Amino acid sequence: MTGGDGLLSHDLLPGEKGPQDACGVFGVWAPGEEVAKLSYFGLYALQHRGQESAGIATSDGKKILIYKDMGLVSQVFNENSLNTLTGHIAVGHTRYSTTGASSWQNAQPTLGRTAGGTVALGHNGNLTNTAELLQLVHERYPQTDGELSRGNTTDTAVVTALLTGDLDHTLESTAMEVLPRLRGAYCLVFMDETTLYAARDPQGVRPLVLGRLERGWVVASETAALDIVGASFVREIEPGELISVDENGLRSQRFAEEKRAGCVFEYVYLARPDTTIAGRGVHEARVEMGRRLAREHPIEADLVIPTPESGTPAAIGYAQASGIPFGQGLVKNSYVGRTFIQPSQTIRQRGIKLKLNPLKEVIKGKRLVVVDDSIVRGNTQRALVSMLREAGAAEVHVRISSPPITWPCFYGIDFASRAELIATGLGVDEVRQSIGADSLGYLSEDGMIAATEQPRDRLCTACFTGKYPIPLPDAHHLGKNLLERTPVDPETVAAGGCDPGPDSEFDVVLDTSELRERALAQSGQLPFGDPGRQE
Repeated sequence: MTGGDGLLSHDLLPGEKGPQDACGVFGVWAPGEEVAKLSYFGLYALQHRGQESAGIATSDGKKILIYKDMGLVSQVFNENSLNTLTGHIAVGHTRYSTTGASSWQNAQPTLGRTAGGTVALGHNGNLTNTAELLQLVHERYPQTDGELSRGNTTDTAVVTALLTGDLDHTLESTAMEVLPRLRGAYCLVFMDETTLYAARDPQGVRPLVLGRLERGWVVASETAALDIVGASFVREIEPGELISVDENGLRSQRFAEEKRAGCVFEYVYLARPDTTIAGRGVHEARVEMGRRLAREHPIEADLVIPTPESGTPAAIGYAQASGIPFGQGLVKNSYVGRTFIQPSQTIRQRGIKLKLNPLKEVIKGKRLVVVDDSIVRGNTQRALVSMLREAGAAEVHVRISSPPITWPCFYGIDFASRAELIATGLGVDEVRQSIGADSLGYLSEDGMIAATEQPRDRLCTACFTGKYPIPLPDAHHLGKNLLERTPVDPETVAAGGCDPGPDSEFDVVLDTSELRERALAQSGQLPFGDPGRQE
């Protein structure tokens, strides 16, 4: 969850990155409305899904205009830039990079040619067969001069290139041919000069919803974005569905059979608490996770406090079920934001206090239960426990409202690599010792799933279980910077001859002992690598 500046709850230590979602997407078809401003506020509501860049494209039925840049939504756009984006159709995007570097060239929406005009496209998710699709682009359009030729290194640019089509096919019919070829997670919102489109992968990994305005239609990553623009929720875009909206109304087509596997981590952390996913309110799901956590891991304590803000609903639930009073023991500075000024060494050593500060009079002498949604590397929790002890806490008991994260995500969340995840190779008590807590308890997988009120077989739990519902390619074709390191030579791509590089997260090839050594080294328990390096 973020503040108005887009600051994520896990972004509490200088240089420490928590789990990040790929992007937020927004689309609107509404004659007579200021669609650019609707998109701006829709993206503002989705800022937590991506903070690196933002963009909006509009069409008046004849031409497409686009404005995008690096930064938060409120930094990229102002009244003047929005006033230049005229028309009645818009596609908006706010990005966090999970495929391709964080650069202006990779900001979205992407633009591409079609046989009959132009396409502007925004994407939330992550494809797993990008190398295969890139090969297809080179086969079909060897003279392409689209964004791929101008330095765009995202899977989104590859999809945009594939939508080029030919004179015998409309963009809609081309999309119906291309979409079944995509593998992985994708919510696509795109448009040409006259029509708005939205599509969702057959597993429905990421959320995508449809809303109704008095004079038009809206599609968005989360229901909270519908609320902010005054659109009423109609339904989810179904997994495997393509919808089209133009002057003739809304129509729907199926391009694949539904095989639902929605991301459970959306309920745990990624989505806004005021969003509803598959009929279940995210806030209530998180409160229920806290209740179940209290029943699974009870402790005698004086006060339950959350790690702001994402731990708050689960902390409320923990307090309800345990009978221990709920309190605010930490104050978060929501205005630190993403500064370009690096903190001085003195401030850096204070670490977490740049963004969190304890209420000493509240926690002094108390036995605390500190509730958070997840542990990634453990650095944030380690610093937090230390800070609470310095402030006078008698005991610090950490409770996590999800199971241990032990596997990377290839469907649109940028976790640490598997070797960096603290729970990989370490038992619960070893993690407890590493972060310095008096006790540590994780919510069970069963408890987490029950709190979502979704059937187990309709959820993706890969980051907790390593069971990936969409098959993965070999390690050479995985990794955030795949297209940066992949030669733009179709023969090389076809031969699988790209170097997986240092960012490849497919650590399944590592045996348990090596993963354990890496995890212990990460927690400072073994002299692995440079013992003096900064975390």
